[in-house]
Amino acid sequence: MNMLKQKMTWLGVAIVLVALVVFGAAMMGSVLGSKPKELPVALVVLDRPAGLPNGETLAVGEKIRDQMLSNRALPFAWHVVDSEEKAREGLDKREYYGALVLPSDLSSGMLSLATSSPIHPKVKIIVNEGMNTQASTVVRQVLGQAMNMISGELAQQLLGPIGQQTVQIPVETAKAFIAPVSVQEEVVHPPGANQASGNAPGLLIQIMWIGSLVTGVVMFLASRKAVAAGSGKWTVSALQAIAGLVIAGVASGFTLWMASSWYGMELANAGEIWLFLWLAGSAFFFLQSSLLNWIGFPAMPLLVLLMFFSLPLLNMVPEFLSQATRDWIYSWTPLRFAAGGLREAMYFGGLDAASSNASVLWGIAGGFLVLLLASGFKAGRAADAVPTSATDG
Repeated sequence: MNMLKQKMTWLGVAIVLVALVVFGAAMMGSVLGSKPKELPVALVVLDRPAGLPNGETLAVGEKIRDQMLSNRALPFAWHVVDSEEKAREGLDKREYYGALVLPSDLSSGMLSLATSSPIHPKVKIIVNEGMNTQASTVVRQVLGQAMNMISGELAQQLLGPIGQQTVQIPVETAKAFIAPVSVQEEVVHPPGANQASGNAPGLLIQIMWIGSLVTGVVMFLASRKAVAAGSGKWTVSALQAIAGLVIAGVASGFTLWMASSWYGMELANAGEIWLFLWLAGSAFFFLQSSLLNWIGFPAMPLLVLLMFFSLPLLNMVPEFLSQATRDWIYSWTPLRFAAGGLREAMYFGGLDAASSNASVLWGIAGGFLVLLLASGFKAGRAADAVPTSATDG
């Protein structure tokens, strides 16, 4: 019972609860309950209205467009474009998670269902799998279900007039009305083989963050020993930065070699992926090392918390997250810029596609490199006591 009377026991319980709350918020709070909303999707209406025998026109494409745009249950933010080429250009630029293309013969094809030679118009669903596999799955499933429902409604509307004209419907006509519209799916920018269902960029960035953190701690300890042995403080900081830069390059190359050779990850442009991963690892190292040099080991909890709050978001779709998570974590964490840029480099054509995120990482690397080098002056004033105490001993 004496254990229960000890303040340390109750302090330990309080610490455990605080840790559970913090890490629970980091690992679960930002992702649990997430749901798709306002996913940008392109809508292309190429349909030309067809004339009816009574002089009216049938505009199926316009009807589908109106239904899609007015359906608030769909988790999409529609972007109406006037050509399939513009939609594909937006997919290449990571503007859309998918596209719905209504063909030019949609209305005429629907009218042909009542003839002896029915034509099944082909509606095209294009999913941008490289942007995010989870989002592309939502686009594929929701658009497929919506088109099946709409085609069924259109078939019912056309069956009414046909039933009034004749009691018996030809077999070919009946078969045509079972599936009046053909839905054709196409995937653009697909991840290669063994890419963890498109989550490989996030996994590689996680590995680089941990590898850079280990490198930062080792270099921090080595720099302290070098200063204690009498080396110049600013020189040690400069050598610390150079060594970290070299190690980051080797580590990024080894990580890609390991992923490719050991686990069969397909890398279409391995050289450019390596350069971007090197940039990300260097930015991480400079950030981590500058904090360690200025604050010391108390910086480790900050870096660990940053990692745990960031990792669940690396492969998440921003539109799935709550507004608070997007504003307070996703908008600034350096790991998501690294993961987003690596995704662009891997699935959208290399370094040119990743230029925006690469610029952010260059800014992070440059800013924290300056802080790392500046810590040499601060360390020089604080570290003088180390060799003195060693001599007294």
